[in-house]
Amino acid sequence: MKPLPPNSGKVNWSGRIVGLQPRIRLTRSFDERYHGYLGYVLRIDGVCGKETGQFLIAVGKGAHEKHRFQSGMELGGCSLPVEDHRLETAGFYKTSGIDIRKNVDTKPSSSPPFLGIPPDLETYRSRGHRRLDPRTYESKCLTCIWGCRMSVEMIIDQWNPSRKKYRFETFCYGPKGCPCYRAGATRKVPGRHGMSWEEEDWIDEEATAHRGPDD
Repeated sequence: MKPLPPNSGKVNWSGRIVGLQPRIRLTRSFDERYHGYLGYVLRIDGVCGKETGQFLIAVGKGAHEKHRFQSGMELGGCSLPVEDHRLETAGFYKTSGIDIRKNVDTKPSSSPPFLGIPPDLETYRSRGHRRLDPRTYESKCLTCIWGCRMSVEMIIDQWNPSRKKYRFETFCYGPKGCPCYRAGATRKVPGRHGMSWEEEDWIDEEATAHRGPDD
């Protein structure tokens, strides 16, 4: 790997991909929501700077198109530490200098967690998602290509967009018949003057109505 330029702020990392999911940011404004499809998040088991363990690296759409990331691949690169952790689920982003050290040819798994090469971002958009219980996500879905933990920016007052709150939400883009799936509690979105809006089950049902139980 090439040495980093002085004062670049970036850190070198290397290791093996143990999970790979889409990097999607959700903006909520009461009963409206908008998605930003930014790229992918690699869960790396290895070394980042002087730390050893698992860490999350954000990469762009173009990087995935070029390298076709998947679990088991060994690689390295350099990234900047995330500045605003309210807006990112990864700890590092603006990744460059990706070096594939060992590729793999793993067949897509037919049971959860679903592994293999994740699809393009437009496929995620077209499939639609259902809310996913955070505890189920943490225990069963961290490595599944259909799981997603999104950073959520909530505009509390549409007449004063600077009023915002932040949180994280988990979603599933996978087969509707997945035996691991648990919806969890409905989500409430705060609004102006203490109002709130509840995102009920029909929202998820409508978003995924075009898919069958095995799709």
